[in-house]
Amino acid sequence: MNKFPRNLISFLQTFLLALAIVIPVRYFLFQPFIVSGSSMEPNFKQGEYLLIDELSFRFRAPERGEVVVFRYPKNPSYFYIKRIIGLPGETVEIQNSKLKIYNYNFPEGKVFNEPYIKGSTEDDLKITLDKNEYFVLGDNREHSSDSRVFGPVSKKNIIGRGWIAVYPSQGVEILKGAVYK
Repeated sequence: MNKFPRNLISFLQTFLLALAIVIPVRYFLFQPFIVSGSSMEPNFKQGEYLLIDELSFRFRAPERGEVVVFRYPKNPSYFYIKRIIGLPGETVEIQNSKLKIYNYNFPEGKVFNEPYIKGSTEDDLKITLDKNEYFVLGDNREHSSDSRVFGPVSKKNIIGRGWIAVYPSQGVEILKGAVYK
């Protein structure tokens, strides 16, 4: 008879300890997201899982090429996943499907090669970002609602960066931002 209450107490202690560990990790450090739609193809497909690192951007700014999850500027209850293209204070220009960035290092502008994208864009635009604003684009340019449509994303709306991708057919991959040359 005495064994049952000890087992129950042991179970409750283990359960409470697990909650004390899992809840802070889930809500303050890492968060799972499921890719919805085709805007990030060919790199991320419908139904794939991403583990989002919510901690890094508390210590450093987002970097060009990183995949981020953010609150949609026009309805913060929706979450979007896109790639950071333009950084605060830069001017982003898209002309004839070429991406050009103007900043302190490239006052005349620099065309960036993006081998990871699918499709091209017919959009021509030029936008200068304020401080704490980021220009984001989907990797599937023909089928992405991104900063070309809804404008820049404020840093306060960025939830975190893609850290780990879980591909049902290929396994797990630690994500790195795109390298721009």
